[in-house]
Parts: sequence; C-alpha cells; structure tokens
Amino acid sequence: MKEKLKEAIKDALVKCNIEDVNVIIEVPKDDKNGDYSSNIAMQLARFLKKNPREVAELIKSNIVFDEIEKIEIAGPGFMNFYLKKDYLFDNINNVILAKDNYGSSNIGNGKKINIEYVSANPTGFLHIGHARGAAYGDSLANILRFAGYDVTREYYINDAGNQINNLEKSIIVRYHNLCGLDDTLGDNSYHGEDIIEVAKKIYDEYGKSAPEDIFRKRGVEFLLDKIKKDLSKFRVEFDLWSSETDLYKSGMVKDTLDKLKGDGHTYTMDNALYLKTTDYNDEKDRVLVKSDSNNTYLLPDIAYHISKYKRGYDKLIDVFGADHHGYINRLKAAIKMMGEDPDKLDVRILQMVRLIKNGEEIKMSKRTGKTLTLNDLIEDVSVDAARYFFAMRSLDTQLDFDMELAKKKSNENPVYYVGYAHARICSILNEYNKEARPIKEYKTINSKQALNLLFKIYEFSDIVRLSAEKFEPHLITNYVYDLAHLFHTFYACEKVLSDDLDYTLERINLIQATAITINNACRLIGVKAPNKM
Repeated sequence: MKEKLKEAIKDALVKCNIEDVNVIIEVPKDDKNGDYSSNIAMQLARFLKKNPREVAELIKSNIVFDEIEKIEIAGPGFMNFYLKKDYLFDNINNVILAKDNYGSSNIGNGKKINIEYVSANPTGFLHIGHARGAAYGDSLANILRFAGYDVTREYYINDAGNQINNLEKSIIVRYHNLCGLDDTLGDNSYHGEDIIEVAKKIYDEYGKSAPEDIFRKRGVEFLLDKIKKDLSKFRVEFDLWSSETDLYKSGMVKDTLDKLKGDGHTYTMDNALYLKTTDYNDEKDRVLVKSDSNNTYLLPDIAYHISKYKRGYDKLIDVFGADHHGYINRLKAAIKMMGEDPDKLDVRILQMVRLIKNGEEIKMSKRTGKTLTLNDLIEDVSVDAARYFFAMRSLDTQLDFDMELAKKKSNENPVYYVGYAHARICSILNEYNKEARPIKEYKTINSKQALNLLFKIYEFSDIVRLSAEKFEPHLITNYVYDLAHLFHTFYACEKVLSDDLDYTLERINLIQATAITINNACRLIGVKAPNKM
C-alpha cells in the first residue's frame, strides 16, 4: 500500500509538471494522524516558491487513489492519508487463497542474480562468522526468488594457495605424531580437532605408509564434505560449487594474467608483478605475482569473478567478511581493467559476531582450535534460533549473539515469541476444526487491535519488495516480530471462538491470514513456524 500511495503522489506531481522527486511515506506514531503521512509539500515548497499548505492542497486536488477515504493537511503542511478499510478485509480472502504465495511478486522480472556467500576455505569447520554469512546469503536468495528474481547461490572453494599448503603440512604433522614421530606444528599451522580427525582417518587407512599426495587431497575432501553437511543441517543449500583449482586447470587464471599484462595494466618491481589499481582509485598498487613466482590470492579471484560475468548475470552479490573491506576497490578496479562493468558487483560486508554466554563473551580462534563451530551452535540453540538471531540485525552492524536468550522458552526470546503466535493460532484452528474460507463481507471486525493486525498483514508485500530491493533480510525478521506482537495484543483483547457463527468465521479467517503471513515470513529467513509448542 505504501508503494501504491507513493506512485499516486508521483502521478499527482506529474500533473503539476513536477518529476523525479523522492517521495517519502511514513507511518505516523499516532494513528489519529492517519494511516500514512508525507512531508512532500514542505519538501517542494521552496522549489515552487509557494506556501507548503498551498502545495499540499495542489497535490491533494490531483491525487487519484481509490483506497483513500480522506486527506488532511496538518501543521505547516503535512499530508495525512486516511485509507478505506475495505481493502483490508478483501486482503483476508487474498491471503487465504494465495497461501504459500502470499507476499510474492514479479518485481524481479526474471533478472539473473548470482549470490556468492560463505566460501570458507576448506581448512577447518565452519564457525559463527561463516554462519552469519550463510544465514544472510540464504535468506536473501529466498527473498529475491520470492520477488521474482532468477537467483543462483554459489560457493567458491579456495582449494589452492598457501592456506591449503598449510593445511597439508598441518595434517602431515598430526599424521607423524600418530606414527610415533617427533614433529611439531608451525606458526601458520591449523590446530583444530578437525585436523587430527583427518590425520587419524589417513592413518587408519594406510598405517605408517600413507602416500605423499594423499594428505592434501583427503584433507580438502574431508573438510569440504563436513562443510556441506553442516550447511545442509543449517538449511543452506547451494546451486553451484566453483573450484579455484578448476580455474587453473581451465586456463582461466593464465588468460586473465595475459590480458592484464597485454593491456598494460601491470608492471614489474623487485621481481614481483604489480597491478595498477591506483589508476582506479585504489590506495596502492597490488601484487599479482610475488617475487617467488607464486600468485597472490587476487589473481585467481579476478579470474573467478570474470567467469561469473561471462555467465551473463545481471547482478553479482558477494558477501565478504569485515577484514575484506579494503579488498573491494582493488577487485572492482581489476574487473574494469578486464572490460567488465564493476557496478554490476555489489559487495556486502559481514560484521563480526560476538558470542555471549552467561553475560560474558566467548573468545575464539580458528587457528588454535578454540572456536565454537556452526554445528556446535546448532546443537546448543537449534537451527531456528540461530537462523532467526543471525537475521535480526543488518549485516553491516556487529551482532551480539546471546546464547542463553536464544534457548529461553519465554517471550523474552524473539524466535520463541514469534513461534508461539503461530502455534497459538494453529491450536485455535484445530479446535475450530473447519476450513477457513473466503467470505463476501466482513461485518463484525472493527476493533483497533483487529484493524492494526489486518493493516500489518497487508504490509507484507511491501516489506518483501523493500527487503529484495535493499538486499536486507532483517526487514523481514523485524516485520514478523511486529506481526506476532499485534496478534498477541489482538488475542488478549478479543476471543475468536463463539456461538455466533458469522463472528467466529470472520476471526478464524483473520487468524488464518495471520498464520499464513507468519509462516511465509519465517520461511524466507529459514525458520520453521511451529504448529505446537
């Protein structure tokens, strides 16, 4: 409704020969000031050299919007819009008929979007930082598909380079220890239990005669398989798994290097090859090939991104960790050097997660093995709680994950609060024991609590659209919590089941529409709405 009203105001402005204006629509804190409000008249007053109230009257006289009951001009020129309530009642029937599709749209119009997220090196188990990225990427993919986009979920496997070399060395040390040999881990080694587990599997299979090439191969295979299983358990699936090693085998890395050199974007200094990224607003030029002839991480990453461009996506979304913020400029510079449009790439920065338990932060280090894995978190707080908590905040803000709160079975816990609303509705529907069905006219629903609930249900399509356009899944999480709150408030004020059949059916339809909306919103963020608790 907000978007429809915005378009109606823009159409009214066009009639006044005013175009390209950013119309802001807000929901007033006090419903006495209408269902929606806008300061557009005050925004345009100086430009039009007119009194804001005069501008408001001009806009009002040109608005065509069937759902408006009245428009009041308040104060210095605020426009307060009061809407008819019929559309709210019609929407109850729409929700019941649409069911799982309620809130979906085709605003994406089949636009092809690639989202690459997690992409953790197969050097250990996934930790909570990866979990937050996984929850974000998967939720965003759900939302975009629901809004009509053609989405590909992709995981890039960094199975080449120094980190894999260090993985191999770490496994060999642990294998030597099992063989009774005196060997110690170095400064760049991995200390986790997963490394010991891989070494033990190799020892159990080969004894003291394991071939030299098996450590790297089995290490990557074992850890990648574990990553896939943990992600699946977290309800995160990928459409495509791309390998850095395959990029080398295909010649894509060499072709990328040859083009950058051939087009004059590189130079040699101190036996290392540099990329001229300062020509494209980077703070310094970046090394592509080190003086020891080994490639830096940047070179295959450029090749990987170009491979995505060649696949014909309209938009690329990368989810990077906070430590990669400075990486964006050099990557976009390289993409432009390769002849592609860097504006097609949207990089989302994942801020840190602090785990809080009993009021204290749990310190973690992947290298030393002192870390809480994704699997540990799932088993401790559940998939639903973890997915919900990760989706509660914008990705670019630090998240404090309170593990004790996530496990509480009380209204303090937001995922419990939302789940309880859905379970309570299911309980009432089971007691009613009849199908909700569309009806021609709603005559008895008139309380403020019921209308607020209906208004929130109607907002769902707008929230999905906004979430898809801004790439912000937390808007869905905030929405479903508010919806649950309005249901609880309604239920505390009105009974649903009564001897009056018309009264009961209207409220059964209302709560059925509420349950459908809660379920659809939860599904978008990877959370299951429980039928009973």
